[in-house]
Amino acid sequence: MAVTTGSNLLAQINSPKDLRQLSIEQLEQVCSELRQFIMDVLADNPGHFASSFGAIELTVALHYAYNTPYDKIIWDVGHQAYGHKILTGRREQFKTLRKLDGISGFPNPSESEYDAFIAGHASGSISAALGMAVASNLKQEKNRKFVAVIGDGSMTGGLAFEGLNNASSNPNNLLIILNDNNMAIDKPVGGMSEYLVNITTSQAYNKIRYNIYNSLKKNGLMRDDRKGAILRFNNSLKAFLTKQHNIFEGFNIRYFGPVDGHDVKGLVRIINDIKNMTGPKLLHIRTIKGKGFEPAEKEATVWHSPGKFNKLTGERIFGNSIGEPQLYQDVFGHTLVELAKRDSRIIGITPAMPTGCSMTYLMKEMPHRAFDVGIAEAHAVTFSAGLAKEGMLPFCNIYSSFMQRAYDQVIHDAAIQNLDLVLCLDRAGLVGEDGVTHHGVFDLAYLRCIPNLTIASPLNEIALRNLMHTACQPGKGVFVIRYPRGKGELKNWQKPFEILPVGKGQKLKDGKDIAVLSIGPIGNIAAEAIKQAQAAGVDAAHYDMIYLKPLDEDLLHAIGKNFRCIVTVENGAIKGGLGTAVMEFMSENGYFPIIKRIGVPDHFIEHGTVPQLYRLCGMDAESITKILIAEK
Repeated sequence: MAVTTGSNLLAQINSPKDLRQLSIEQLEQVCSELRQFIMDVLADNPGHFASSFGAIELTVALHYAYNTPYDKIIWDVGHQAYGHKILTGRREQFKTLRKLDGISGFPNPSESEYDAFIAGHASGSISAALGMAVASNLKQEKNRKFVAVIGDGSMTGGLAFEGLNNASSNPNNLLIILNDNNMAIDKPVGGMSEYLVNITTSQAYNKIRYNIYNSLKKNGLMRDDRKGAILRFNNSLKAFLTKQHNIFEGFNIRYFGPVDGHDVKGLVRIINDIKNMTGPKLLHIRTIKGKGFEPAEKEATVWHSPGKFNKLTGERIFGNSIGEPQLYQDVFGHTLVELAKRDSRIIGITPAMPTGCSMTYLMKEMPHRAFDVGIAEAHAVTFSAGLAKEGMLPFCNIYSSFMQRAYDQVIHDAAIQNLDLVLCLDRAGLVGEDGVTHHGVFDLAYLRCIPNLTIASPLNEIALRNLMHTACQPGKGVFVIRYPRGKGELKNWQKPFEILPVGKGQKLKDGKDIAVLSIGPIGNIAAEAIKQAQAAGVDAAHYDMIYLKPLDEDLLHAIGKNFRCIVTVENGAIKGGLGTAVMEFMSENGYFPIIKRIGVPDHFIEHGTVPQLYRLCGMDAESITKILIAEK
């Protein structure tokens, strides 16, 4: 279609091809309209606000300068990709963002050819883009470009450095764009963050260097066998002249910047200047998270995902929370402070999620005993192991889906040494609108096979507090506590601590027809289903297992002897979790009841509200009730 110079340019853009028909002078208007469009939708349909607002100019510049989707943009995490979705044919669908059967909140290749690679976890864009660029070279594709977009927060992740380390060792023309807004969700931490604040370079130097490079290439002096040596000489000369070493050029990656990430015309020009250069290069842009909306600029952490808000006043809209249960994360945070006051060994560790996991309470009360290690889950676990080796008691809080990134460290650094440390897995189970990359449904299965682990999940907030207290007792080894996103069950949860004997469950209800075995807060949904089934004539017993590992074998022997049918209920993958453990026990001990497992099916689950996803997976009270009635 032909894009005209109307008052609403965005309404005429159905693909980046339409965008590229505009003049460069019109791009600022597109950016303004994009911000307003995103604001209008997110005010009533919550999503990741500030990140996308900060990357509007970059998004427009990239699709304007590159021939997408033939050229590929690989986003890191994807919080900033809302503008990308709108420009790539999903403007009308944007109102379905993060809703069941709607579009995802993150880039996903199954949704659009413009989404080059899955994005939900941090630090992977460089490695993915490098692999795609090398594949393109091997296939001898002509003039195909690959761009990796990564934030300064994601640059703290080890995978980003692994990608950088290999970027100059393989033939590629990769462009890495470092979107530096001096923020992750919370403020970034560590040496890389400080380094990026101070790094500078000279535009004149880059221009001279580019001209020299072209001259050497034209005269046949820039051969592959000499390229590395020439780049190292250039980097050494620059470091000598500027009295500053550039870490990226230390990787033999050509560095440009920092430049203004909100100057869309300037971004287009510099991208066009450097995109055809051979070899890997990095463009460092400076942006403001929440740019264009003053409340978000002032409080970027709050506006990372603010919920519903008044787009005119910036006032956030909260539901009626007076007298309602607190979030599980807040129960964790307050309890950790309470325990830390009693036990000087306790240390809090989080990989870049202090607000999300409520480690902020300990940071405020005892800042010297709480550590945000940045987006570095593997480091968080090994750092915790080091603390534990020297007699401290770390409470390492990591979202369940992010703990997948530290699996080897749990085994090698913690479990083999049988260290006393506590792994608190927040956002365990189905998490809702963040969808497939964030559901924490695999931890029960992937941790159950590791020796020296205790794995537990509380029925409610009181049990969470008691499990945290139990984990503080000497000699407990690696103690895993998993709990879900969202509000708990109880209004009055601040009870005196009790020790919950390891490997012991509890009977919640007697019954004679069916034994229902649950673990974690989903046991409350199972209890509701048992009540509904009772009205239909089904008398089901209910057992809260509490511990997946070790299992309560005395309880299981009693169940195996007395029930012909067992139903297991868990908010986790149906393959390998509680249901599988019960089946193994019954088979190994000569019991042969009918066992029906309820949990997350063996496929990836889309986004939607948690109640919607429970229904989708047959984990809601109504679905469980039907199974109990059918199994009688």
